[in-house]
Amino acid sequence: MLDDVTALVDAGRFQDAGLRIDQALAQPGLDPATRDALQFQRERMRRIRLDFPLTQAQAEAKLRERIPNLRQDEFDAWTRSNHLEHLVIDGTPYYFARSVSNLFLIDAAADARLKTPRKRSDGPMENANAYHDEAVREARATGQTSVAPRRVRVTQAIDVNADAVPAGETVRAWIPYPRGLPGQQDDLRFIDSQPAAHSIAPEDTMQRTVYLEKKAQAGQPTHFSITYELTIHGQRHAIDPSKVVPLTDQQRKQLAADLAERPPHMVYTDDLRAFSKQVVGDETNPYWIARKLFEAVDRIPWAGAREYSTLTNISDYALHAGHADCGQQTLLLMTLLRLNGIPSRWQSGMVYSDGDYDNLHDWGRMYLAPYGWVPMDVTTGQFKGAKDKDVEWFYFGGLDAYRIAFNDDWGTPLVPAKRHFRSETVDSQRGEVEWAGGNLYFDQWDYSFKAKVLPSGVGPAPAAH
Repeated sequence: MLDDVTALVDAGRFQDAGLRIDQALAQPGLDPATRDALQFQRERMRRIRLDFPLTQAQAEAKLRERIPNLRQDEFDAWTRSNHLEHLVIDGTPYYFARSVSNLFLIDAAADARLKTPRKRSDGPMENANAYHDEAVREARATGQTSVAPRRVRVTQAIDVNADAVPAGETVRAWIPYPRGLPGQQDDLRFIDSQPAAHSIAPEDTMQRTVYLEKKAQAGQPTHFSITYELTIHGQRHAIDPSKVVPLTDQQRKQLAADLAERPPHMVYTDDLRAFSKQVVGDETNPYWIARKLFEAVDRIPWAGAREYSTLTNISDYALHAGHADCGQQTLLLMTLLRLNGIPSRWQSGMVYSDGDYDNLHDWGRMYLAPYGWVPMDVTTGQFKGAKDKDVEWFYFGGLDAYRIAFNDDWGTPLVPAKRHFRSETVDSQRGEVEWAGGNLYFDQWDYSFKAKVLPSGVGPAPAAH
């Protein structure tokens, strides 16, 4: 029943899915878990419609603003290839909100047709720079894997739209918050919150947050914020491929959870197995297997993503969509690594800069014996053309210090637990909001993130009391 409904939603047969959900919910004795899952499928359809708001005529008009002499055959070809991402919902095509801007990222012919050349908006760490040189130089000089630290002060906020919640009702908010991770981020000091009363999830919470409550006031946005400091270290692992060996039986047993499929987003489908075989070939050394897979996933063009909660299997989506964002690429690579006997784990949070750039970002870790867990960021990927090979492959075994990890796993419970559906069912970077009447989705509130790199030598701020 649930599988049938999910398949109908994926196929764009929303009317049929809605009828099937109504029929199922009317059955006596339906268990609560199935009831919740069916109700989420109804919510998923609502979220998909928010992601795909454009009619064909509207998408064509938006594209014509960028390509005034657009030909109909071009539009039709980009639709057929799904380079203009769209879904046919109950017989009518609807286009992804970012389909037009994404087109120029994934299709060179479209990019060449632009009236005004596209301006790149890369983050500072997406190109090799002085920081990478600093981290590599320090790692070589000291033999350490934790290098080139930065101390940073962060304020992250959530502002709920005015009257999104009736006046007098309690609004519940979860704002992401980092864990202490030896060698990666430490000297964490909580400084302030608005409102002052708050609850910090335990250190071992894999998707850690600060929980806050506030009464809604009529006509006023409901504001929440937290401020903290921490020291973040770059990482650089000098890996000798000739020393990398397959896992022992004991290691495989200890790391079984990091080698296993994990539905719904990490599944060894037939297509995934075929892709893996094509990329890996006859290679047996875990290092070279991992690097071949890293290179293959790195070749997938980056583009703005659908909301993760609307996708049934993210790694499969990344394999077939012709583009992927950082979390989609990471989940695909993690799944391929596990399929090939290489343990993998998730990490995600925010990236920031010495200036005003910040963004959501996802990356991961892989286990290479005898080196243990080492980081990888397949979306930043290889710096082709870098003169120093350690800089070229910096993100295959290394990370910069301009990122904060909030999450060491995906899709795990928040503390305290949410009572209603999460807006983001996989990741946790923007936060979550709800009230007694239900979840507040991303169209009902906004978030802000501000990070300031503190001058070298500035010590930790006093902890809040």
